Amino acid sequence: MISFINNQFSKGLFLVFLLFFSGMLFANDESGISVDKPLIIMSGMETQLGIHFPDTVSQAIIHVNGQEMVLDVKEGMASFPMVFQEETSLFIQSQYGEIHTIVSPIPLWLSIFPPLIAILVALILKEVFTALFMGIFVGTFTIYFYHGVGFFAALYKGLLSLIDHYVINALNNTGHLSIIVFSMLIGGMVFVITRNGGMRGIVNFLSRYAKTRKSGQFVAWLLGVAIFFDDYANTLVVGNTMRPVTDRLKISREKLAYIVDSTAAPVASVALITTWIGAELSYIQDGIRMLNLDETPYIVFLHSLKYSFYPIFTLGFIIMLIYMGRDFGPMKTAEKRAALALDTGVEKEANDQDFQPKEGITPKAYNALIPVLVVVLGTIGGLIATGLEEVVWDHSLSFGFNLSLIIGHADSYRALLWSSLGGSITAILMSVGQGLLSLKESMDSLLNGLKVMLTAVIILTLAWSLAGITEDLQTAQFISGSLISLKVSPFLVPGLAFVLAAIVAFSTGSSWGTMAILYPLMLPASWMLSTSAGLAYDESLSLFHNVVSVILAGSVLGDHCSPISDTTIMSSLASQCNHIEHVRTQLPYALTVGFVSLVIGTISVAYGLPVILGFVLGFFVLFLIIRYLGIKTLS
Repeated sequence: MISFINNQFSKGLFLVFLLFFSGMLFANDESGISVDKPLIIMSGMETQLGIHFPDTVSQAIIHVNGQEMVLDVKEGMASFPMVFQEETSLFIQSQYGEIHTIVSPIPLWLSIFPPLIAILVALILKEVFTALFMGIFVGTFTIYFYHGVGFFAALYKGLLSLIDHYVINALNNTGHLSIIVFSMLIGGMVFVITRNGGMRGIVNFLSRYAKTRKSGQFVAWLLGVAIFFDDYANTLVVGNTMRPVTDRLKISREKLAYIVDSTAAPVASVALITTWIGAELSYIQDGIRMLNLDETPYIVFLHSLKYSFYPIFTLGFIIMLIYMGRDFGPMKTAEKRAALALDTGVEKEANDQDFQPKEGITPKAYNALIPVLVVVLGTIGGLIATGLEEVVWDHSLSFGFNLSLIIGHADSYRALLWSSLGGSITAILMSVGQGLLSLKESMDSLLNGLKVMLTAVIILTLAWSLAGITEDLQTAQFISGSLISLKVSPFLVPGLAFVLAAIVAFSTGSSWGTMAILYPLMLPASWMLSTSAGLAYDESLSLFHNVVSVILAGSVLGDHCSPISDTTIMSSLASQCNHIEHVRTQLPYALTVGFVSLVIGTISVAYGLPVILGFVLGFFVLFLIIRYLGIKTLS
């Protein structure tokens, strides 16, 4: 029996080696070629197809559906571009073999479905995790279905690709990881300064000035404007700092999230020294270089600020809401609900029981104020330090120009990481040094704060994964291409650019990504339409400045309206507000200001209305809207 088994095993082993060497011989066969089709082929977009040749080939002549091409072959690989409008039968001939394959490109209009599904599910179910998951899954299923694997295989592979490709790629990004670590460290710091009584001390201090609903909202607005240099730092610091104050004053979490969200990006987008300025100047510089204009990017940016209707109207709109004590739409309901819930003394206390100071501690504001200042000043210092690594100080330029240039070239992620680490360490040292908390209690508080931010990390990761899907499916190109194809007057281009930027930012959840896509498209289009219409240089340049401004403004508007925007998500989480409720209550306000900005500001000014008059009329209309649509809420 043993002899029989050994004999059979030897035969089996021989067959395995025979198959292995046969495979090796087949793999080294130099008589055939094969084609590599990318996983994602979009209709109407250029695609690179790869062909494998024998290793000895350095140049090959092929015929693709009868069209001759000469390819340079390196290490057995060559590629050539193709554009597929619809399903195509591809026949490739060469002296080394023939290939016949079917290419099924994904229709470009399908690229809008992943973000659209995510947004619709979020608004219907009021649950953001499922919404983002469904959006990503629709995208991965579409990719594999058109790759030709079949319906059920596309479901299976799409589900696996969701986690092993898009989620992992979202995390395998230095910027994204920096935001996650920064957010978690801020969350940990907030928990420590809450336990050591510092946050209660700040609440007591602000209470001297925030004694009513109006003054409480105004202090939140003022803090939002004061932290102008970065929108991420703005949302987390203001939201966490003001939440106990606004709770005590019967201000809804939705209202706080709105104030936080609607001061962060607007003020960062128009301030002269922010983490946004570098990207903005880079895009403007590319547009100037493309058109060979005798202009400098910073001067163009400065001239564009006078057309920044949406950011400025938004900041003013909040002040008018606060001063008039009125709200409309879902925000009105949220404010009344918050007041009634707070009157019971139950709801907020239950929500905040984990955010109470350690028993027996006397609250001191400086135990929170100093760590927060370390974050704020540390971020500014980090921006200057990293910016100086890239820019040499030019003594021939003004101080303000040099400082803006330095911060424009700074590494904002490193600055945020340094400042948040510094703030957390400062909070722990002050807690332990004064005997307020033991080292173990301080570290436990820090870890509890990190756990609190887990929800933010998951939502941000899913939102970034969805952004990866929209980038691969070229959603923005579909939207922008569809609208740009319309032949319009050059005076309508700023309005078109504003709407386009808002739609793209709403669909992708990224204002920075929107700017990166639209600046190269709309700046040349604006200039060429203006010159072809016979406009003078100064008039064309004025429209050019307008377009520079409205792409940025429209991106911020789209961000404010989108439930998949990272800053919108961070605003609701820092304010501990239900995310979908934040989007639902902010949406009417953002759209109202956006409509007034578009009609009275952008379009009217493009057709000749003086800029000053545009601002005056715009604020007057916003005042009338609040006066006649808004209802007095409790003061």
